Amino acid sequence: MANRVEEAVEKIAEEILANTDYELVDVEYVKEGSMWYLRAYIDKPGGITVNDCEAVSRRLSDILDEKDFIEESYILEVSSPGL
Repeated sequence: MANRVEEAVEKIAEEILANTDYELVDVEYVKEGSMWYLRAYIDKPGGITVNDCEAVSRRLSDILDEKDFIEESYILEVSSPGL
């Protein structure tokens, strides 16, 4: 199940980032304790800022809400692989 979610989110994120300086580094969907976490790691030349993470998170969140294919409740996190 986690792999299916990761693959679907990876495709969505790649489309979002296609015409930007951002690069999708990784996507992971993991259960920690009783909560599921959906994490997308992004990078760009010169590094990622909190504002970059927020902008990508908002776009990704909107599309995930629209498509609504993840059954479990989860927390979306977008960050840099260096953070």
